[in-house]
Amino acid sequence: MVPNYDTMFRLLVKKYNQCHEEAFPKVAMPHTFCTNLANAGMDPKVLQYIIGHFNITMTLDYYAHTTYASTRAEMEGLASIGRKGLFPFVF
Repeated sequence: MVPNYDTMFRLLVKKYNQCHEEAFPKVAMPHTFCTNLANAGMDPKVLQYIIGHFNITMTLDYYAHTTYASTRAEMEGLASIGRKGLFPFVF
């Protein structure tokens, strides 16, 4: 059996908590991890597999967050397509 991200993360948190007084905030890392991979352009189904979710909805709705920078980059990409005449209703 190949360990998934969730298993590796739990082991990492356990080891961290053994060495530090203050417990590691478990929620912070998966959100950041998924957001960074999604913003880097990773295929959502691959991200779902890595994080270990059965349903893509969980991955996309709860863990992969957009940022202002990624939204702006996507809109600029659409604008460049519009300037080339491929997508005429984008200004």
